[in-house]
Amino acid sequence: MIVKGQKINERYEIIKSIGEGGMANVYLGYDTILDRNVAIKVLRGDLSNDEKFVRRFQREALSASSLSHPNIVEMYDVGEDDGLYYIVMEYVEGKTLKQLLKRRGSLTLSEAIDIMLQLTDGMAHAHDSYIIHRDLKPQNIMIQDDGQIKITDFGIAMALNSTQLTQTNSVMGSVHYLPPEQAAGKGSSIRSDIYSMGIIFYELLSGSLPFRGESAVEIALKQMKDPLPSLREENPEIPQSIENIILKSTAKNPKNRYHDAKEMHQDLLTALNDERMNEEVYRYPYPEHEIDDSTKIVKKMKEEEMDDEIARPIVDEEIKKTNKWIWILSGIFGAIILILAFIFFIIPALTKEPDIKVPDVKGLSVAKAEEKLKKAGFEVSLKTVKQASATIKEGKVVKTEPSANRTIKKGTKITIYESTGKEKYVMEDFVGNNDVQAIKKMLESEYNLVVIITKEEEENFDRKYSENEVLKQEPLKGVELAEGDTVTFYIPNLVLYPDMTNWFLEGENGVKSWAEKYDITLNITEQEVSSSSYSDGQVINQGTAQGTQVVSGRTLNITVAKKVEKEKDDDEDEETSKEKDKNESTATTPSTTTGQNSTNKKTN
Repeated sequence: MIVKGQKINERYEIIKSIGEGGMANVYLGYDTILDRNVAIKVLRGDLSNDEKFVRRFQREALSASSLSHPNIVEMYDVGEDDGLYYIVMEYVEGKTLKQLLKRRGSLTLSEAIDIMLQLTDGMAHAHDSYIIHRDLKPQNIMIQDDGQIKITDFGIAMALNSTQLTQTNSVMGSVHYLPPEQAAGKGSSIRSDIYSMGIIFYELLSGSLPFRGESAVEIALKQMKDPLPSLREENPEIPQSIENIILKSTAKNPKNRYHDAKEMHQDLLTALNDERMNEEVYRYPYPEHEIDDSTKIVKKMKEEEMDDEIARPIVDEEIKKTNKWIWILSGIFGAIILILAFIFFIIPALTKEPDIKVPDVKGLSVAKAEEKLKKAGFEVSLKTVKQASATIKEGKVVKTEPSANRTIKKGTKITIYESTGKEKYVMEDFVGNNDVQAIKKMLESEYNLVVIITKEEEENFDRKYSENEVLKQEPLKGVELAEGDTVTFYIPNLVLYPDMTNWFLEGENGVKSWAEKYDITLNITEQEVSSSSYSDGQVINQGTAQGTQVVSGRTLNITVAKKVEKEKDDDEDEETSKEKDKNESTATTPSTTTGQNSTNKKTN
């Protein structure tokens, strides 16, 4: 059993499980040497004991590792670690084509063609390297958010052929795309991959599979015998050129298909050209259901006549002798088969102990769980596996492997998973990180922490900060947290000053409304103006330039116009003039009097 944190080959650290299948389990891992995430596919335990299967698995995986193409998942490493056989490959973030079809139903014509062009391009590269996939299906095709596809499971597909008949789920997952020659057990070729791609193209455009049934055998028989349902009858808007590509690629007789993926790719490139949209329906040059060679031979023997009357009895005698020996040899082989069947099947069945059910020990202490499992007839592994749990108390049993209520052989060794309590997370130092939203998503999804993001107003903003930059965090680095604990990140409460020139102080869109919205304190200076260029309350100047990045709570200096009315200025000028005249008149009167007195003195 592989658990989180386990290292494979002292290099690949397991992060989490991302998929389980009939043949292998897939994990998200971390390559500690090359510092990158990888996908790790590990063979299931029951297949690891099959030496022949393991050899083919490794050989085909190594062969596929030579492929390098943007539409093929790259293989990095193949190896074995303490009985675990693994393949390390490129980690692709996205969903499978099957998941996309379940969510969307059918795709648009342009989307389907784009996917098929990528698929045929990738497969052409594989075919050029003499590698046949043998298990092409939407489940083995990843699609990223940007629309690029990646073909997966190269190297395993060829190995799967030796065991898939015993894996019911695997067959049901693949038989819908299985070419007739593979279903008939005649082996596969490059044209087998062409058939699978044709079925995928049909499913992309229709949203459904052409052949359905209640069992793998029923579906396989339909693949070999039934004609493909018409796509244009279901959707007349699909051009005949597109249906022709599907008809040609899904022909029952491999001779009627494309020679290789490159030829199919070239046909897709021109399918929507005007001259091809309404081309004639594709006609198969060879019969779809050719007569078996054995039937031809029998028919030929019946049609031939022997003219030599003497030769006939000799031939008949030879046939009788041959038939006699055939019966003798058949009897010997039959007896051998019966003996072997008795040794390998009947004797083990008679001596076999009945299977028993694994008791449920979840929530018990480890000691009590061991006692209960041993009493039921099982062995218990001496070493327990530690596993975090949000619901099971520390020291109690989370689960067993094999799991509770499974019916297995008496004496099977059971592994106990012991709870370590809620999963602990040691707080990292995120201060200075520019993507607080990504941090929030990671902590919430992987560790079930409650993350709060709040704006900070008490920092020094002499330099420019990112809008989502972490200024400080609570708790600090090194603090242990458990599921449900709260983490708070502080980010800048930033404001960018606009150009306020010609704004007005009051009003719905005025400076005061803007300042109130962003918690900015205004320091207002009034400047008297008589010019007609400004009105009362209009901004003449702002103390901080447009585009300056500041924090809420700062003070902004602005200068606004205080209009001096013209009428008031005229009155003041008139009063000043009258006052001046009055002063001049007062100054003249004493001078005149003085002159008169002087005259009087002379007279006297």
